[in-house]
Amino acid sequence: MRLYQMQDSGNCYKVRLLARQLGLPLELVDIDILKGESRTEDFLARNPNGRVPTLELDDGRFLAESDAILFYLAEGSPFLPTDRLARAEALQWMFFEQYSHEPYIAVARFWWTIKPGGREERKDRFAEWHERGHQALAVMERHLASHGWFAGGAYSVADIALYAYTHVAHEGAFDLAPYAALKDWMDRVRSVPNHVPMDWRPPV
Repeated sequence: MRLYQMQDSGNCYKVRLLARQLGLPLELVDIDILKGESRTEDFLARNPNGRVPTLELDDGRFLAESDAILFYLAEGSPFLPTDRLARAEALQWMFFEQYSHEPYIAVARFWWTIKPGGREERKDRFAEWHERGHQALAVMERHLASHGWFAGGAYSVADIALYAYTHVAHEGAFDLAPYAALKDWMDRVRSVPNHVPMDWRPPV
């Protein structure tokens, strides 16, 4: 399979991490969104929404949206719960990640660290992003105070989805010091076999 991606994107990291833990080979094709490479005619033919990650399957079809890709790749593996409620809980947390977490934590990181001049350009937005991002982190902290994982009592795609941007939240000027349960959970995620950091790339 071929992954159209950006290395420092948490959404793309999710896919690389799960693929590594499933033992699935991936060919990486780097797309520089800062240079508009996701808006070219060729790329839009693969994903009309013009975003990474986009996964090209072995049969030539394409799948977009990071959490949909996680769900697809994890099918039939221990990383996707089989129990009906646990499966729905995994989706619940993945929806939470995309609606209540990523729009603030990932966006703050992008403008604080990745986009040149972004701190000054969006300085009027950081207070809102931090407020809403800390609300999401507090929801996670409350859950993790009494649960080891986010769905089904085991490491799953829900943990991968939430870990991707949480573990680099400090790159968006979020202070994670108050979140003890969250930090313990991140340590557990890092201890899962075949875990790889965000800068890891599969051998060519």
